[in-house]
Amino acid sequence: MPIADKYAPSEIESKWYDYWIEHRLFHSEPDRREPYTIVIPPPNVTGMLHMGHMLNNTLQDVLVRRARMAGKNACWVPGTDHASIATEAKVVAKLKAEGIEKSSLTREEFLSHAWAWKEQYGGMILKQLRKLGASCDWERTCFTMDDARTEGVLKVFCDLYRKGKIYRGVRMVNWDPAAQTALSDEEVVFKESHGKLYYLRYKVEGSDRVLIVATTRPETILGDTALCVNPNDPRYRDLPADARVIVPLVGRSIPVIRDEYVDIEFGTGALKVTPAHDVNDYMLGEKYGLETIDIFNDDGTINDKVGLYVGRERFEVRRLIEKDLDEAGLLERTEDYTNNVGYSERTGVAIEPKLSMQWFLSMAELAEPATKAVMEDVIRFVPEKYKNTYRHWMENIKDWCISRQLWWGQRIPAYYLPQGGYVVAETPEEALELAREKSGDASLQLADLRQDEDVLDTWFSSWLWPISVFDGIRNPDNAEVNYYYPTNDLVTGPDIIFFWVARMIMAGYEYRGKAPFNHVYFTGIVRDKLGRKMSKQLGNSPDPLDLIAKYGADGMRVAMLLSSSAGNDVMFDEALCEQGRNFGNKIWNAYRLLNGWAVNETLARSENNRLAAEWFEQTFRRTLREVEEDFASYRISEAFMAIYRLFWDDFSGWYLEMVKPAYQSPADAETLAVTKGFFDNLLRLLHPFMPFVTEEIWQDLAPRAAGESIMYAPKPAVQEPDEALLARFELVKELISGVRNVRKQKNLPQKEELVLEVIADENWPAEFAPVIAKMANLKEIRPVTEKNPAAAALLVKTTQYFVPLEGKIDAAAERQKLEADLTYLEGFLASVMKKLSNERFVSSAPEKVVANERAKQADAEAKIAAIREQLAALK
Repeated sequence: MPIADKYAPSEIESKWYDYWIEHRLFHSEPDRREPYTIVIPPPNVTGMLHMGHMLNNTLQDVLVRRARMAGKNACWVPGTDHASIATEAKVVAKLKAEGIEKSSLTREEFLSHAWAWKEQYGGMILKQLRKLGASCDWERTCFTMDDARTEGVLKVFCDLYRKGKIYRGVRMVNWDPAAQTALSDEEVVFKESHGKLYYLRYKVEGSDRVLIVATTRPETILGDTALCVNPNDPRYRDLPADARVIVPLVGRSIPVIRDEYVDIEFGTGALKVTPAHDVNDYMLGEKYGLETIDIFNDDGTINDKVGLYVGRERFEVRRLIEKDLDEAGLLERTEDYTNNVGYSERTGVAIEPKLSMQWFLSMAELAEPATKAVMEDVIRFVPEKYKNTYRHWMENIKDWCISRQLWWGQRIPAYYLPQGGYVVAETPEEALELAREKSGDASLQLADLRQDEDVLDTWFSSWLWPISVFDGIRNPDNAEVNYYYPTNDLVTGPDIIFFWVARMIMAGYEYRGKAPFNHVYFTGIVRDKLGRKMSKQLGNSPDPLDLIAKYGADGMRVAMLLSSSAGNDVMFDEALCEQGRNFGNKIWNAYRLLNGWAVNETLARSENNRLAAEWFEQTFRRTLREVEEDFASYRISEAFMAIYRLFWDDFSGWYLEMVKPAYQSPADAETLAVTKGFFDNLLRLLHPFMPFVTEEIWQDLAPRAAGESIMYAPKPAVQEPDEALLARFELVKELISGVRNVRKQKNLPQKEELVLEVIADENWPAEFAPVIAKMANLKEIRPVTEKNPAAAALLVKTTQYFVPLEGKIDAAAERQKLEADLTYLEGFLASVMKKLSNERFVSSAPEKVVANERAKQADAEAKIAAIREQLAALK
């Protein structure tokens, strides 16, 4: 069936996606071809398609489709992340809306609700990606908490524990009171926050003296167990060595300790020490053996350990305690204060430093090969600027808190014995065996063991992703992981360089002895045209599916490509989607134009058409070389723009105009065949970027077998272009444009054939005379030896051209125009000469600037002379 008259993306996109799926054209199995592998950054199972996904997945799809056309066995593995914190919050909210509290359920009951939620909503984002045209191997779809991935995670945990890299202990952690779980350092986002600095009065025990202490968190006085001053601070040298102070409101007597950690310049130089709720205070507490008082419940309310403000929320207590301190005469003053406060990346609430028993992974040894791989370009970052960010983090890496106080996730495989101690095992059966061995009690039963309540951090699943999607953890020598690993490219955002990228590299070296990928392409953040990050909260983020419905997936993909380059933020404007759709329309209409040509099989190809084809062939070769260079450097948007210009300007704007038959005249068969060949090659270049419109037209361009697709059509081979021919043709284009400008300036009808005179020299492209004659609508090109002052003059490089105007223009009007031009040019020349006559300017200005002014002088003088000649001829 021939293609429709009108380009309608919605009518072709679902048709071709279904066709690709029906014929399993995205599926990959190991074979003799070179593999090309990408693993998708697994979106949260709670997620919906947003603009960041659009950018990321468009780029991945371009790379994958291009690899297929290069003859590689391309495998793009999709999947989703179980997102412990986000998913548990969704399920808890859903249950609450149904009148069910999580606390009323057993773990098993809650998980049954969670799995039901996941089955109903969890695959939505992957379905949405199909609308974009994502050519993932959907048969390989993975989930970070499916059986295979879970077994792999537990295997790795046990392995790292046996190697002494995983340990358990009480440490200061980042606590999220909303999610009620510990977070890793990377899950804390620091933001500038406006608050107060509170100056509190601590009475020195046994005297009337008061020490003033500044704090931003007055509620934590409930957990104070010491006051610290710098031993070098002259303000406190007279304090007795055994001095103690009374905690305001609380009435607790605490020691005054001395440590150079205290900054003499900050506040009053006296520091309250709350070891349970500040990481630096915790270290002081360890150093001086201080008592630790944890004042918070897991939800951020005050517990009953002190007896004040019990059950009150922490920020409510801050307001109350300020009032109570003031009324008790224990608040010296307050000041407005701005500082950086840590917030949970997951829930957005302020985190609380909290002492907690957690599981940790020792990172220093794992980081060494992973750091070296990036710094030595075994793994290449695009753009390179992120190497330093990566190096700094890796060289200052902290142990990873891998446990989370949740139910949704992989449960930590540690089992506690009745008499104390624990064992770590992949299965309960293995745990029982180890427990019997450890305790010496052969009568122990599984029911006697208690499994750890915590789950593993979600990232502990996804750091294995490039290996685990090919079952390389459970079966490390299987054919698939040996074939597809390492993967080729990773496309991701720089915001997860530590969460995910660095950790995957560590896991790759630990479990495969090599990097998990060769290149990491970092995308930018998608922003609106005002520069604001797109977000639902700001209401400035369009729904990608609405944009696809309006402009088509190809149009949407073009918009992402037009506005992005590696590592740079994407300034998105909906007008770019319209530009993308318009480009699809341009391709469509160019093909319809070609299809509409009548053909005369007996007609010989004209010299004009032969020359046009010769030029476009070389132009195509040059662009193809440029595209290859761009892809080699991961300049994906630049590669697309080169193809865009090739199609819009060179093919449609020049070539088709050159070979288009005259009105109601037929084309010759050879020109039509050559032009269709060019169209085929252009479609192949465009396909990775615009898969739908290229498939539709390619299928119509020639008879195709069932299951055949442009996505497996070989991309055109790179050949060196004839640069000399292309340089000559640039003279042709400049000349044609010049003649067209003469028509416009002199109001000469486009249909009127003109004469062109030329004083021939080495820059006269005589070999392209047939093309010049057709494109400029000339009835004659004739050589002359002298200037024609009565003609419109053109200068292309060194060649002089003249368009005779006798009888074609109003002499009086022309004289008036020339005189106005002369007046302007004489004024311009005077301004240039003023600069050049200034010795100071000539001697002090850069040589390039002076040379530019002299070039302006020469150009103006030449134009003035030409105008004067024309005026003389008009007299």
